[in-house]
This record gives sequence, structure tokens and C-alpha cells, in this order.
Amino acid sequence: MEAVIGVLGLLFVLFVVLGGYAVVKAVGAASRGVDRTITQARRTVEDHTLRAKSFAQPGAAGELAQLRLRLRTSMRATQDALHAGVAQDESLKESLGLFERLSAHGHELDDELRRLESEPDRVRLAERLPGLRERTVRVIDSADSLRWAALDRAQRFADDDLDSLSAQIDVEAGALRHWTTEPRPAGRTEPTASPWPKTPHGSGPETPSASSAGSPHASGAEERTRPAITPTGPRPTYPWQKKPRPESTT
Repeated sequence: MEAVIGVLGLLFVLFVVLGGYAVVKAVGAASRGVDRTITQARRTVEDHTLRAKSFAQPGAAGELAQLRLRLRTSMRATQDALHAGVAQDESLKESLGLFERLSAHGHELDDELRRLESEPDRVRLAERLPGLRERTVRVIDSADSLRWAALDRAQRFADDDLDSLSAQIDVEAGALRHWTTEPRPAGRTEPTASPWPKTPHGSGPETPSASSAGSPHASGAEERTRPAITPTGPRPTYPWQKKPRPESTT
């Protein structure tokens, strides 16, 4: 009895621990989902703000906002493309590692551009703008190069797979139409007229006699009327076929 009580107590403790673990995991997943939603909303607001500044503010301030917007858009698109492709292509791990190193430069550049947006010395800002523009273009070009290389690689794999599949389908289609490629037997020609000669009236019936039923002409006619493929069992039905309507009893 004591052993049964001990086992039940152990099971109860085990269920409590598992339930607590499940609750913690669910709370963590919900928290991560909320964080992703907040981050996405913040990014959207910042992008709209930068787009408005690039049109509304003239001079260096507007160009800084435009550079930040281009940088963020390119880096985010490359990150999404690499993360989506590495799940199917293991060779993209090295490209992803290079992008992470590039991201460090991108974050540093974005922080510097953001600080300079509030720089009161417009003359000093105009002097630094060419160098910032060159750095931004280099980072964007590197990100675009990685992204388009990954996309081209995925497209090439898809094209190769489609070519191989098309070739296999052509072979299968040819095998299904085997009768179109079989050579005609030598010496066999199709008759151009009725094989039975006409007889004068009163000299006998115009139809072949019973003794001629087993002649080569008769067997050839039977072969021509025989179906090319005889099904070995009931024909299969497919989900896209319509069911026949029942006959009306009225």
C-alpha cells in the first residue's frame, strides 16, 4: 500500500513539473511573439518617418534620412533572403556568416547616420556627407551582391530540377504512347477495297462462305476491330471525375 501511495505521489509531482515546464514554454513563446510584433511595428514607424524626412527636409538632413532608408531596406531584404534559403541550401551558411559581419558595419553606420540627423553644424555635416555616402553605397552593394547571388542560386537549382523533371515526363509520355513508335510489320498493307470479289447474280452468295471464315483476311479484320489495350480489371476512378447521375425512375 505504501508503495502504491509513493508511486502516485511521484506521478503527481512529475505531472506538476511537466505542467509548469509547459506553462513556462508557452509564456516564453508568447513573449517572443509580442517582442517580434513590437519590433516589426517599430521598424515600420521608423521607415515611414525616414521616408517622410527624405522628402520634407532639404539638404544634408534629407539625404541622411534617404541613406538610412536605403541601408535598412537593403540589409533587411538580404537577411530575409539568406535566412529563407539556408533552410534548403546548407552552402548558404558561409554567406550568412559574411552577412553577419557586414551587419556589424551596417549597424555602426546606421547609428552614425542617426546621430548626425540632429547635428546643428550643417557645414561640418556637409563636409562629412560624401564619406558617409560612399560607405553606405559600399555596404548596400555588398548586401545586394549576397542577396542576388543567393536568389540566382535558388533559381538555377529550380531550373535544373524542372529540366530533369520535364525530361522524365517526356520519356514516360513516349512509353505510354508506345504504339506510335512501333514499326509496321513487313508485307502488311491495308486493303483499298473489299476483299470479297463480287459474283454474278445467281452464281452464289456475295458474302464469304463458312470455309473462308478462318482465312487470313478474316483474322486480319478481327485484329483490326480488337481494342488496342484490354483493361485487366475495373477502371480506377479519380477525385476530379464527375459521378454519373442516377437514371430517372419516372
